[in-house]
Amino acid sequence: MSILVIKLADMVGKQDNTPQLSIFDTPLEKFINLEHELCVLSRQIDWDKVEADFSVYYSDFGRPSLPIRKVVGLLLLKHIYNLSDEAIIDRWIENPYWQYFSGEKVFQTEKPFDPTEFIHFRKRIGEEGAEKLLKISVQLFGKEAQEKEVLIDSTVQEKNITYPTDAKLHKRIIEKVNTIAKLEGIVLRQTYTRTLKQLMIDQRFHSHPKRRKKAKAALRKIKTIAGRQVRDIERQFNPTQKLKYKELLIILNKILTQKKGDKNKIYSIHEPEVNCIAKGKEAKKFEFGNKSGIVLTKTTKIVVGAIAFENNPYDGHTLEDHLKQTEYLTGSIPKVGIVDRGYRGKKNINGIEIISPTVPKKGATQYEKQKARKRFRARAGIEPVIGHMKHDHRMLRNYLKGVNGDKINTILAGTGFNLKKMLNKIKEQVLFDLFRILYLEKYYSLKTINSQRIVLFQV
Repeated sequence: MSILVIKLADMVGKQDNTPQLSIFDTPLEKFINLEHELCVLSRQIDWDKVEADFSVYYSDFGRPSLPIRKVVGLLLLKHIYNLSDEAIIDRWIENPYWQYFSGEKVFQTEKPFDPTEFIHFRKRIGEEGAEKLLKISVQLFGKEAQEKEVLIDSTVQEKNITYPTDAKLHKRIIEKVNTIAKLEGIVLRQTYTRTLKQLMIDQRFHSHPKRRKKAKAALRKIKTIAGRQVRDIERQFNPTQKLKYKELLIILNKILTQKKGDKNKIYSIHEPEVNCIAKGKEAKKFEFGNKSGIVLTKTTKIVVGAIAFENNPYDGHTLEDHLKQTEYLTGSIPKVGIVDRGYRGKKNINGIEIISPTVPKKGATQYEKQKARKRFRARAGIEPVIGHMKHDHRMLRNYLKGVNGDKINTILAGTGFNLKKMLNKIKEQVLFDLFRILYLEKYYSLKTINSQRIVLFQV
């Protein structure tokens, strides 16, 4: 909390929009194509409104922060092109179009800021600020995003943790305790470094009949050592250290006591909020992360809702939150929500009809049956969008910490998808205009008068 307070003490930094050029500076507008899709998109975004919306997260005093447009611009580019915090900073120097998009007037040869500034900015804006970015991406499409029917589905956003097993968790406990002891200057009775290495080799292939007995004995020994190390360091902690590591000790003891059939198990020491979610996939029976829900317009396929949930709730209980967010982002309320059978039991949410694939009612006409089939075929269109959000916009594996990291990453993945969709739309428009000119040239000759006016006359 203290870090957040320090960061809030920064005042808003301003970007110099009219820099004094030297003979060595190169204005970006002189050598880039201003009709490039990123340049067009940067002109479509109301950056003044962006600065006004995000200025509320800063104070009126303190040292000047980084310019809002620069940080927001790089954050959007990061999710459009699926890059890490470090990679976007490194590649920004090489790309004049990315520099133009983030508000630069002159070509820059140095890094804009340290990658850790992304962490501070995400902490500063939180889920609310991320939703503002998603709203900006939705508003670019105008009326196209205000459809009466929407598609709703859930998926798992996996966390950046190893596949959890008892052996891995208990080994991690031993290593964690040894690290803390070294930091605090505590001498443990034994570190078990060499013993642990051999035990991890012995516990491998525990399902093989010839190795089962030895492997199970090794697993028990690793757990015993883990418990012994935790009790050893607890005994040697003074009151200040006990308070400092209180939450960590609770997590370690819970891992040591949890059993196979327990609920709310801990699967990672550094990410204890991770849930084990079974989505019925044959190739991947269990995924470890959080449940995220996506709302998509039926025809135009624009992401008008993206929420990450805690504790793996039932899909039907998430619909109200989805529809509230959709109303906030689009300014209109959809009339119909099309869902799959995972949401069964919900027929109406605040006057919005919820439709899922079911057996047709008795006496339904052929027209009604055909209309229902069309709707559910359209519902399947959300699946490839979720795939793109995962593989192309940083939702496949979430590297952001904690529950807030889950929420922010899900929302920014939806923002990245929408902006990429808009970039593709701009490129299509440019190609269409080029095709139209080439088509006209087949029948007409183009003559330019005063380099401004084009006159068409038939050959």
